[in-house]
Amino acid sequence: MSTATHTASSLSDLPFLDITAPGFTWESEEVAATREQCWIARTPVGLLVLRYAEAEELSRDPRLISGFRGVVELVGPKDGLARDFMRDFMQSLDGPDHRRLRGLVTRAFTPRRINELQPFVQATVEHLAGRLPTAGVYDFVEAFADPLPVAVVCRLLGVPSQDYDTVGRWCKDINLVVALSADHSLLPRVEEALEGVYGYLETVFHQRRVNPGSDLLSDLVRAQQQDGALDDEELRTLVVTLLVAGYQTTSHQLSHAMVAFAAHPEQWVLLRERPELATQAVEEVLRWSPTTTVVATKAAVEDFDFQGVHFPAGTPVWLCAHSAQRDPRVFADGDTFDITVERDASPLAFGGGPHYCLGAALARMELAEALTVLPSRLGPPQIAGPITWRPELGVSGPDILPLRFDGATPA
Repeated sequence: MSTATHTASSLSDLPFLDITAPGFTWESEEVAATREQCWIARTPVGLLVLRYAEAEELSRDPRLISGFRGVVELVGPKDGLARDFMRDFMQSLDGPDHRRLRGLVTRAFTPRRINELQPFVQATVEHLAGRLPTAGVYDFVEAFADPLPVAVVCRLLGVPSQDYDTVGRWCKDINLVVALSADHSLLPRVEEALEGVYGYLETVFHQRRVNPGSDLLSDLVRAQQQDGALDDEELRTLVVTLLVAGYQTTSHQLSHAMVAFAAHPEQWVLLRERPELATQAVEEVLRWSPTTTVVATKAAVEDFDFQGVHFPAGTPVWLCAHSAQRDPRVFADGDTFDITVERDASPLAFGGGPHYCLGAALARMELAEALTVLPSRLGPPQIAGPITWRPELGVSGPDILPLRFDGATPA
């Protein structure tokens, strides 16, 4: 494969990649060929960074800020709860407001707090795995991929266990907000879910004000009462952001893992034989099949030049994890899924810079526990019917994943 690099002094000189075209897939030869032609391409929705080194550096570049509000203005809802949520959730913010809100929840994701959750994560994985049948076809999303992260993020926040399923359904519908540009008919579901979870949280916030506990919800309510650190709208938006982010991306990534292992059953057998590879398997799944195909939406805050390209202020910039994590300059044989390879570079799937995912360590823990327990109980997964994928540009994952496993593994 050629490694010739095309440089450009103006955006019009860059290659064009239509990522919104019907039938477009990140696996296409067109994406790989464009990446070899240039590290960046034009698309209908902005510039798309395709190579690892440039994407990693730009994820930390202070000249690029969150561009999500611009996307909302361009293709999002024009009013209502969904518009307000998209404009005000933490990933849309920068500067003092972002630092203030992020600082309020950072302590919930310290190594100590994450380690304290491990027994709960392990027990939940064991419980869910124990309910999976060793024969027949079932929806892996409903049976395992959704319930695990819902339970974990609800436990972290302090949501009562009897409310896990209801909160999970709301979160699943709220997450459709990122698909509205592709399907505006989803808006009523998003609005109804936001209305439901906001009403529920008002009751929970009142309970925590009267009888606070040691959970994250109590910490946030306490910060509001004692320090005036956030107003009512910020409080509810922040909590819903944590619920949605902590649930859907992990659920999608668990499903992506099953699709990857279904295509590579020998890797599943290897993981059963060598469970110590689970952590490395997580990194390979995140690299080879990330749910966050486009890991960050950025906008240039000022005119600047980078690697031969001029970025005018306001230019939308997308960092493509899927392409960057297969960049042959960084990942030898990057199109191959191999859990035994120790990669020198980390996946970009959790972003970078001030917007790096707070829950990255927790998500990795959930994935590692699942990829330890499931192979020990079940044979390799097989796709047993059509997969229903969510209509999303930057975050992809199955709504329905029909699987069967090759029976119980030998004791």
